[in-house]
Amino acid sequence: MAHPLSRIIDQLKREPSRTGSIVITVFGDAIVPRGGSVWLGTLLEFFESLDIDSGVVRTAMSRLAADGWLTREKVGRNSFYRLADKGHQTFEAATRHIYDSPPSDWTGRFELLLIGNGEDRDASREALRNAGFGSPLPGVWVAPSGVPVPDEAMGAIRLEVSAEDDSGRRLLSASWPLDRTADAYLKFMKTFEPLRAAIARGADLSEADAFTARVLLIHYYRRVVLRDPLLPESLLPADWPGRAARALCGEIYRALLAPSEQWLDEHGTNEKGSLPAARKLLERRFGA
Repeated sequence: MAHPLSRIIDQLKREPSRTGSIVITVFGDAIVPRGGSVWLGTLLEFFESLDIDSGVVRTAMSRLAADGWLTREKVGRNSFYRLADKGHQTFEAATRHIYDSPPSDWTGRFELLLIGNGEDRDASREALRNAGFGSPLPGVWVAPSGVPVPDEAMGAIRLEVSAEDDSGRRLLSASWPLDRTADAYLKFMKTFEPLRAAIARGADLSEADAFTARVLLIHYYRRVVLRDPLLPESLLPADWPGRAARALCGEIYRALLAPSEQWLDEHGTNEKGSLPAARKLLERRFGA
């Protein structure tokens, strides 16, 4: 029987190409905690494990640089990439959304943002969506009070409403497709539960396999959780699968962390040599 990691890679191959998205996962999960810069060759070596051609990776890197997400530095014939300024705030918000425990100090109120038709509307919409805001109507965005408002939307008109009455709960149901999010969580668990079970049985994973599994774990999890507004427990169904999905992701992540970091110790390179050691924050992800 094929190893669960092989089946996950096979599933990835059947999907539309997401090479650029995987690059973003690698940077956010593994490179930013180690100084933020990495040699293109390190990335190419990783993508070989996914059978993704070097030309496809180079094209994805060029597009991300052209779109302002990455910057490139040439040292001789070698290229090194790091996050551009544009990407830092988005990455910081996404990092909190993925790895931190959901907030538990909700006040029972929602924040409403009204976005006009200015030139920056598209940027505001994307930033709000990535920050966990929902949109019940065009130009109207909503999130539990306390969710940070991204810089791109600081010019919005801001109001507060209560979710204690029927109108507030209708606003809630219209703002987020929770049924679709629940289905996505269930699919994530179905994909990664066999990997968790294999690790629990002591399955042999090389350091390279551990790094590949870690990147794919976060790649798939973030595609769901970044669309989840992380609503307060009191507003969620009793059988909400987001809790179990987070627990599963955290268990696998903690099991893969040490061997995957060892792979980066031995193979990760930046313009100064080996990647620096990861910051301690890595050990605190998922409440570890």
